[in-house]
Amino acid sequence: MNKKLLYLFIFLAIIIAACTEKINLNLDESYTRLVVEGFIRNDSQAYIVTLTKTSDYFANAPSPRVVNAIVTLSDGSNNVTLTETEPGYSGVYETGKDFAGIIGRDYKLNVQLSEAIAGKLEYSASCKLLRVTKLDSVKTIFKPDMGKDGFWQVKLYAQDPPGQKNYYMLNLYRNGRLWSDTINKVAVSDNQFFEGNYINGIDVFYINNSRKYETLNVGDSIMLELSAITKEYFDFINQVKQSGFNIPFFSGPPANVVGNVDNGGVGFFAAYSSSYATTIVRK
Repeated sequence: MNKKLLYLFIFLAIIIAACTEKINLNLDESYTRLVVEGFIRNDSQAYIVTLTKTSDYFANAPSPRVVNAIVTLSDGSNNVTLTETEPGYSGVYETGKDFAGIIGRDYKLNVQLSEAIAGKLEYSASCKLLRVTKLDSVKTIFKPDMGKDGFWQVKLYAQDPPGQKNYYMLNLYRNGRLWSDTINKVAVSDNQFFEGNYINGIDVFYINNSRKYETLNVGDSIMLELSAITKEYFDFINQVKQSGFNIPFFSGPPANVVGNVDNGGVGFFAAYSSSYATTIVRK
């Protein structure tokens, strides 16, 4: 065999062997943090706050629940203690069924742990409950020329309050069930392009008719929920969307997502008011 050809074969064999070498990643997974997820609105109902711990990057299981904590909610005048739904097991803490937030008040969530996380026994998060504008109506329109099987457009009609910067979150319900059930389906917007003006049929959701499990059908009952949120919550939702994580967090959010939990905790406790409008899908 030609010596040059032999050397070429040897060189290629070395390159292939190097490419298949096992690489060990040394990740620091020793630092655990508290994850807080929850919200309240101005509607009367039982609201929940979920407490978990961040888990290992490669963990193929839900994050550990934080149980036996003392969770309280205060607006400066009233204090409410949340009850763990399954004491010592669930890590889900609930208000009474008649609880409703009051517009204009600042709500502080306080968490006292039975066992320290990252050396801390107490965490808190605060959020102001803002007033939302009245949602006048919602409309659905089918566009057969968009995409392979067409798209449904969901349009919003409302007056944006003048003289202020507003941040909105929108959720969609179909036949009484939440359609926007993941963070990627939730819509958020500020009022940069319509500040103080009437919102005359702006598109807030596009629904792919090819996805039969989530598309709209003639006769469906649709409810649009418009919520006034703080800038901090608006930024948080956008950061989670961009990072590719969902709410709830099953493995903990990335470090650069900024929530409102102190002492190194992650996640967000939100307070907001909502307005609703309904329609029936027609052809």
